[in-house]
Amino acid sequence: MFKPILAYAGLRRPYRFERAIPALLALLLLFVVAVSAAWLAAADELTAGGPRAVYFLYLLALLILAIALVRWPRLAAALLILALVDLSWGVGSHVLQRAGYADASLLPPDVAEPERFQWHALLQAVPIPSLRITSPTGLAISHTAEGTRGRDPAPHSLDRRTVVATFGGSTTYDIGAGEGDTWSDRLGEALGSDRTFVVNHGVPGYTTAEHLIQTTFYQVKFGKLPRCAIYYVGWNDLRNAHIPHLDPAYADFHLPSQVDSLKVRRIGGSHVTISPLLTMLARFASANIDTVRYFADPYGREPVSGGDPALEALYQRNIRSISAINRERGVATIWVGQLVNRERLQGDGQYGWLPLVRDRDIWPLLQRFNAILERTAKALGDTYVAVSLDPFTGADFVDQGHFSARGSRRFAEYLAPAVREACR
Repeated sequence: MFKPILAYAGLRRPYRFERAIPALLALLLLFVVAVSAAWLAAADELTAGGPRAVYFLYLLALLILAIALVRWPRLAAALLILALVDLSWGVGSHVLQRAGYADASLLPPDVAEPERFQWHALLQAVPIPSLRITSPTGLAISHTAEGTRGRDPAPHSLDRRTVVATFGGSTTYDIGAGEGDTWSDRLGEALGSDRTFVVNHGVPGYTTAEHLIQTTFYQVKFGKLPRCAIYYVGWNDLRNAHIPHLDPAYADFHLPSQVDSLKVRRIGGSHVTISPLLTMLARFASANIDTVRYFADPYGREPVSGGDPALEALYQRNIRSISAINRERGVATIWVGQLVNRERLQGDGQYGWLPLVRDRDIWPLLQRFNAILERTAKALGDTYVAVSLDPFTGADFVDQGHFSARGSRRFAEYLAPAVREACR
């Protein structure tokens, strides 16, 4: 039975080494692929039907095809080279990332994450309206018809309710909380859902630059201007700390990076395909052809300690501008200083979001920003809510600074009295 197969592969007399070598190499790579898949499955990092499983099926198909085409050695060799590149870049980069020697992996994710955002000419990325998904971690996520997080109000229900708007980044969007558990949801409950409707404008990554655009052009949702607007800010602005010659609107690095962070490029960027080689080619094309490009890339530079007066001035300018727009419209402005999980922000390492700031420097810098926010808010006659970090523990966060369901509830409870007073 096996004699014809061995003869076809050049492994029987008269030996055909131009066929035998590719066939044996393909078998060796098949073994490596099988071992890699078994290793990931044992680590519970390989789910049937997921993108990562499709990647291994793709490698398997390549190698089987290479064996089938050994009669044409050059074609078989080309398939072997492709399989070797995709195997080494995919599994290899994943191993290096786990060992701490690489920042990113080209290995496809184990579970596909549904798209949540779409490209926007001014804001770079905005939530997809009327979205209902379940995240890979099992959280229910909903977007309203107006492209905000949460659920739509019942028809005409806002006629008798006060609208409160919340603005911020991923900590306001609340990536660690499911539907009904965001701090905006909990704040609405604390204020009385029959009297108040909270519109969650939070979008991951947004800084005060994006909040200024949101406030100027997109504050009205469901046909109604908010009675008051809450801004939970600081952390994302710090992402621009110590970038030389920083663009006044963060347009040199942060804004274009949102296109990749929220995965709204058509090709390239942070997208990962089943072929790491194709992924790299797509990223090269997007970096050199796509209109959206980075004009500064701070990653790879040495982190810097201490404050950044230039960034602090821009931060204060944005606060004043947002406040002025709200004041002209009769919208009460409430500012809230950012909190982070200090237990996860220790040492000289960098968790990745802030390219030029060490983990141990984040909270001291954020305290400076919170002090600027409080000082500026009081000078403008706005409300500032100083939520103490002391009552919060690691269990109130899911990572470096995003609230858990418990943390969101606790945060909303601290906010509610001040918001109730300011939004009368």
